Amino acid sequence: MRRWAAGMVTAMLVAIVWGAPAAARAEGPGQVALIGVPGLMWTDVTESDTPNLWRLAGESAVGSLSVKAVGTITCPYDGWLTVSAGVRSAVGQRCGLPPAPVEGTTRLHEFGWFASVAGVPTAGSVGRLTGTMAVGPGGVLALSDAQGAVGRYHATVEEVADWSAPVIAVDVDTLIKPYIAADGKVSREPEPLAAADRAAAVRQADAQVGAVLAQLPATATVLVAGLADHGSVPHLRVAMMRAPGTTGTSLLGSGSTHRDDMIILPDLTATLFGAVGQEAAIPPTVIGQPLKAGDPIPLDEAVDRLRNADTAGQTIRNMGGIFFTTLAVLQVLFYGAAFLLLRRRSALGLVRVAAVALASIPVSTYLVNLTPWETGPAPTLTLVGGLLACDVVLTVLALRAARLTRPENILAPLIVVAGVTAAVLLGDLLSGTHLQLNSVMGYTGVVGARYYGLGNIPFALLATAVLLVATAVADTLVRHGRRPLAVGLIAGLGVFAMILGGWPGVGSDFGGVIAFVPGIAVAALIVAGRRVSIWKLGLFCVAGGVTVLAIAYLDYRRPPGSRTHLGRFVGQIFDGTFWPVIARKLDAMLGTLLSPNLMPVVIAAVAFLVFAVLRPGAATAGVLPVAFERAPMLKAGLLGALVSGGVGMLVNDSGAAVLSMALALAVPLVLSAGIRAIQLDGPSPGDGGRTQGAVKQTRVA
Repeated sequence: MRRWAAGMVTAMLVAIVWGAPAAARAEGPGQVALIGVPGLMWTDVTESDTPNLWRLAGESAVGSLSVKAVGTITCPYDGWLTVSAGVRSAVGQRCGLPPAPVEGTTRLHEFGWFASVAGVPTAGSVGRLTGTMAVGPGGVLALSDAQGAVGRYHATVEEVADWSAPVIAVDVDTLIKPYIAADGKVSREPEPLAAADRAAAVRQADAQVGAVLAQLPATATVLVAGLADHGSVPHLRVAMMRAPGTTGTSLLGSGSTHRDDMIILPDLTATLFGAVGQEAAIPPTVIGQPLKAGDPIPLDEAVDRLRNADTAGQTIRNMGGIFFTTLAVLQVLFYGAAFLLLRRRSALGLVRVAAVALASIPVSTYLVNLTPWETGPAPTLTLVGGLLACDVVLTVLALRAARLTRPENILAPLIVVAGVTAAVLLGDLLSGTHLQLNSVMGYTGVVGARYYGLGNIPFALLATAVLLVATAVADTLVRHGRRPLAVGLIAGLGVFAMILGGWPGVGSDFGGVIAFVPGIAVAALIVAGRRVSIWKLGLFCVAGGVTVLAIAYLDYRRPPGSRTHLGRFVGQIFDGTFWPVIARKLDAMLGTLLSPNLMPVVIAAVAFLVFAVLRPGAATAGVLPVAFERAPMLKAGLLGALVSGGVGMLVNDSGAAVLSMALALAVPLVLSAGIRAIQLDGPSPGDGGRTQGAVKQTRVA
């Protein structure tokens, strides 16, 4: 009797809070409702303007949703289709709202087209669940089975009388409709609506969400997702999950992103299965993982954090092109100036300072993320100012280290800059890669190319830095007659960094392992005094491929929900669906070969190296031969870095970015060592005798 009375009191309280009759609700656990509000951002959610969403956020796990599908932006059609398929999916470069079912039916007439034309064979994955009800076109697209049908369909919330279906998807499209252009596609403008018009649309969407929430029982799992972009600029969107028994706010993350506050669209697919107790039935093709609620956090603090995350992502996306253009210009100007000034002894110090400062830029892009630059009133200016400050401090420390060590040590700045670069990236890998996220030389959830682990550019910097530091230390060991220890040091440090960079869930870098193996091997062979031939280089590349496939296979042997993209690729090899992945990456790599921001760095650096080696007395004062004469093992580090960068360019979709960043770090540091050698006791500018002797010794070595 007491249990019955308690149940009646609970039902009455729920009815009062949500303002809906208890009879309209389904009772019992195991129900899930996905409410999609395409275009919704955290800047839209406020206590005054969106009371229903704000109240829901106060009792939910909340996070950022990266809606990246295939193109630069994700339209509502793509977003709902991605939820249906469990993988990133798209129907074309530009699209709009999802289609409605055939009149009088619960079936989409074009559903089979997804597999045959759009290349989305897994569309309908969520439709394997039984007891589905869709409200609105997006809902039916998300829940349709392989034949394009759902259990029940209603065009609007008002038409629904029975909300007892185990799996519900509701398309709240009031916010996104004003952004659909006359041609039926998402607007090409960044923000075509005035602030007041968008606020009005958000309020209407909030009212619709409130109407749905009023019909759902407290035992239902409720998911609210922004699902799509609203203009030509991608953003992070709203994600909420209210699970039964939730009483406060926490952060929402997933294993897909390895972030405690960010999820991706396919995670919603996996969560729909898990919420109704069918997590074991998640199709192996689904790349998402069930959502996870984190530790409690005050609602205001959580919302501020998620808004700042979008601000950081937007800032990085907006300044990325400008940054790499500026870096390319600085690199080209540096090599041009070095070519002209190296024969003037009075200018050697200036060129050396410029070389160290230029090599300090990459790691400074990560160090600046130790500061909350995105929270200020002018994030771009704060970011640029912080980056320059980090660069200046590291340059001063590197040059100061040269003064504090013995005069004949020409490698002190190289060891400091490369050592800091390696330490920062390795430490970042071990601590969750918080510095690479929202870095101009890292990645951002707004773009959605990667969410954790070692990015392609950071790989190039890590491989180069580790090889330079290892060979610099090896140079001292060789001088003291400890060549075997020097070889072991290079191999040990290189393998440690390689495994860390490629291990699933840590670095998770596929192409980096392939490229790192030949770089380590070449450097170790040169230090050991062995010759490097073409066939050996090819063998090392094969060894790198075998190594990464072995790591990926171990990842594949884990449960599907725990795999990373490495293990999923092995699964694609087994089922024969891996060719599109390779073709997409190959196409992206070839596209970088024409990049105006990347190829000038490669061309300028390689041209300078070739000229400095073949014509050392002509304009470069023999700077490289003298450096290799004073520190013979330095050549092993430079060549190993070039090999890793070159192979990495061919096996990564970032292509030329990998080689250009390896050159951007290695060449200026080696050049600074050569300048210091000349300043100490090298040949006078214009004196070709000693220079030619250095060239001869280098070639013989």
